[in-house]
Amino acid sequence: MYYSALIYAVEGVFERLTEKDREAILAAHQSMQEVTEAEGKLGAVARLMGTASAVTLRKKGETVMVLDGPFAETKEQLLGFYLIDAETIEQATEIAKRLPLDAACVEIRPVAWLRGAGDDG
Repeated sequence: MYYSALIYAVEGVFERLTEKDREAILAAHQSMQEVTEAEGKLGAVARLMGTASAVTLRKKGETVMVLDGPFAETKEQLLGFYLIDAETIEQATEIAKRLPLDAACVEIRPVAWLRGAGDDG
């Protein structure tokens, strides 16, 4: 089964870190990816662009509106995600603990449907 590791943080925090801290975080992501890929447990990985480039679709009656920005009005935004191929949520959680959590938090959530991903889709 696939589990998503959704990375949330306040936008712009990463950019305000020192270069040394940014490099350490990126190195931790690279290490997590290499180890998890070697285990055959790494699915898709994506870093999302900033919310200033986002649009949100909402339906009002029969009209679909396109609104600037993200849906949620929160301090933390979804910045990226990993798909992890794991037997249990506990195993996915242990794998996600490899991610740097200095400037972000990670939410683990089962993926119920994934088109084209083996038996799950």
